[in-house]
Amino acid sequence: MLPAHYAAPMSMLTPPGMGGQYRITGKKYPRMRRPRRHGRLVALVVACAAALAVIGWGTLQLIDIFTGGKKASAADSSAHCATGTAAQSSPSPGTAQALPKPAQITVNVLNATPRSGLAKQTADELKKRGFRIGRVDNATKEYDKKVKGVGVLLGPTSSLDSALRVLGTQLPDAERRTDARTGKDVDLIIGDGFQQLAQRAAADQALAGLSAPKPAPSTSPKGC
Repeated sequence: MLPAHYAAPMSMLTPPGMGGQYRITGKKYPRMRRPRRHGRLVALVVACAAALAVIGWGTLQLIDIFTGGKKASAADSSAHCATGTAAQSSPSPGTAQALPKPAQITVNVLNATPRSGLAKQTADELKKRGFRIGRVDNATKEYDKKVKGVGVLLGPTSSLDSALRVLGTQLPDAERRTDARTGKDVDLIIGDGFQQLAQRAAADQALAGLSAPKPAPSTSPKGC
């Protein structure tokens, strides 16, 4: 057993002049190194990424300037707007056709109802409105007492978008049909629902609308 005044030998790792509680003993010693600095590493990575982005954007701008990309885009846009304007200004095929005047249309007025006198009354009114009157009679067996609506406007195929359109201004709710006839005359067949022709003012307004149709609404592309 060692005496009380005996002191343990100092380790070779204990710095000179240090003892007691600062004495380092044992075979292992702490490794001394600088603490890691993660903040600087992250900042460096972000800075590099930003620099690469700026360089890439600048390169694209230079390419666009030297290749004239913006000029080409403006030229394409102008051409597109010009094409749209030209398409709008060109008349539609339906408005180019000249419609006949009432005086150029011969109308046969036929009564398909049991009520007598309707054909003559209607023919007289149409004559006052400028139409030429042909036959005034009862309807044929094909239509007699078989027309439930206000009436039927009947004519050759060529009259569907011409004479029948004009005659339709006088009886707007009448059905329009065509048959195989070779002449230009058209028929107004009076049906069970007939009361009278359209009011003169309303018919004249509708007739004027056929002669001067309203222009189509503008559909210019955005940005023109």
